[in-house]
Amino acid sequence: MHKPPTFVLVHGAFANSFSFAPLQSELALLGHRSAAVDLPGHGFEATFPAAYQSPQDLAGLAAEPGGIKGVTLADNVTRVIEVLERARRNGPTVLVGHSRGGVTITAVANARPDLIDRIVYVSAWCPVELDVAGYYAEPEMADVDAGAFATALLGNPGELGLLRVNFRTVDAKALTAFREAFAADLTDDEFRTFLNTFQPDESLDAGTTADRAQAATWGTVPRSYVRLAADASLPPAVQDRMIREADALTPDNPFDVHTLDGSHLHWLVHPGPAAELLAGLAGPATSTES
Repeated sequence: MHKPPTFVLVHGAFANSFSFAPLQSELALLGHRSAAVDLPGHGFEATFPAAYQSPQDLAGLAAEPGGIKGVTLADNVTRVIEVLERARRNGPTVLVGHSRGGVTITAVANARPDLIDRIVYVSAWCPVELDVAGYYAEPEMADVDAGAFATALLGNPGELGLLRVNFRTVDAKALTAFREAFAADLTDDEFRTFLNTFQPDESLDAGTTADRAQAATWGTVPRSYVRLAADASLPPAVQDRMIREADALTPDNPFDVHTLDGSHLHWLVHPGPAAELLAGLAGPATSTES
């Protein structure tokens, strides 16, 4: 890449562009442009029902409509492609996805690999042999309790047309589950601060087998995977499995693999090492493991 790239940052479930503010500051101080995307129904497009405020009306919150209803993975892809098209006017692009954002960036690369100079997964879903739901049934996810957040789940997803989680709950069991899954290595204040950046609603569409990585398109894009060594919500075992599957799909274009210490959210709260790593990826990759 001769011109400096623009990092296009794609958030995960219940998150938004605000999640990346500390990382963007670090990238800027290293001399790099970045654009954090709000997927449809996120950021200032999110629904924060009055019943979500304090004092909370849990019955009302369980029934109130949310604007993210009906938002699809295809809508996410359209949003990111629009950003990439604009960013590419200024030079190369590096597309970065975290967590569920990996599903979106995979689908974007399936659709428009020509817009991406490098794709980077930071402990993000990269579905290759299975869809996300399929991986949850595999041994690598055996220690992840998919029902751990049940006490904070509100309403009927089928009736609401969305997932709604009460991140402002005072239920100790739910808060412990959030902490253990996302942020066991953050302080109490750091954890609660991040929790308050989450939005209550998320779309139901996490992709199907049709949205898995495609060798002919996605597989042509240089790619990096940043493992998070202490991630309890997307464990290293499943991160490594997706890396292996992707490398088997396109052995001539394997993942460039790196590892950061910390939990699912630690790198966003303490972004210095991640920013340095991403800045290094802005140039030609020189190693496959660090």
